[in-house]
Amino acid sequence: MIIARTIEELQGVIAGSCVTIGNFDGVHRGHQKLIRLACSRAKACGLTSVAVTFDPHPLRVLRPDPGLPFITLTEQKLELISQYGPQVCLLLHFDMDMARLEPEAFVKRYLVDGLRMKEMIIGYDYHLGKGRSGNFDTLAALGEKYGFTVDRLDPVSIDGAVVSSTRIRDMVQAGSVWQVKPLLGRFYQVRGEVVHGMNRGGRLLGFPTANLKLVDELFPKPGVYAIWVEAGGAVHMGVANIGKNPTFGNDALSVEAHLLDFSGDLYGSDIRVHFVQRIRDERKFSGLDELKERIGKDIELGRQILSQPEAAIKVTRPDFGAA
Repeated sequence: MIIARTIEELQGVIAGSCVTIGNFDGVHRGHQKLIRLACSRAKACGLTSVAVTFDPHPLRVLRPDPGLPFITLTEQKLELISQYGPQVCLLLHFDMDMARLEPEAFVKRYLVDGLRMKEMIIGYDYHLGKGRSGNFDTLAALGEKYGFTVDRLDPVSIDGAVVSSTRIRDMVQAGSVWQVKPLLGRFYQVRGEVVHGMNRGGRLLGFPTANLKLVDELFPKPGVYAIWVEAGGAVHMGVANIGKNPTFGNDALSVEAHLLDFSGDLYGSDIRVHFVQRIRDERKFSGLDELKERIGKDIELGRQILSQPEAAIKVTRPDFGAA
């Protein structure tokens, strides 16, 4: 997949395209269906398949709220989009200038003139342009004017409810990581750099942990989880604690992952943590002995959970090219 960050990078590259567009936070089952449909339609019509998305997420610009985390950071979003087959991803920088563009101005500049769009596939609730004033009817009218067709995909439902980024975010924050897998098509993942923690895991407890540097990302509800960890080119079973370690009287939130049957130095490394199933709430213990005993039980439960066929993961890596 070619990644372009400005429309100018694609000048002269695309003769005609089938485009899908969205924020794609989470790249969930609904997004996946959109992208796959755009790709199949492009192939059938001899067009280039293009996914258009934005960085930062428009809500970061329009309604800045440091308390609103997103499901996927930009790098992960691009990796996930690439798995569903588009030839090009146009990652547009979103700012107030873009937010002020009327729908026709955006469509003309980026999609018609820039991407030579002939077909467009949008989600059932997609809006674009100033004040979200552009909808399916707006785009259909613009299509008649500029020579492209517009198709709108019906919502994707699982367990009787529409798959949405908001639903997924609520489930992750409630700790329902096992239940969110069908909506994402994968286990919920976070990633980050391993940093030095309080040096208690191995020294005091006998269970060394990789402490993840927290970024502006969605984390599950505090508690203990069975996890898979990608580290050092391999995938390891693990158990993670998210919380403040009340036994030690901490105030700051931390994510500590214990990799099973692993020995090595991960400080400074980037790792990926896949949350499989919640084991228990975080709690305060009477002392180190009780805590160590409970951690041992958590590890055994983690092994049992991760040994089940339905807990397996498949790791893929993207193939990115230049425009």
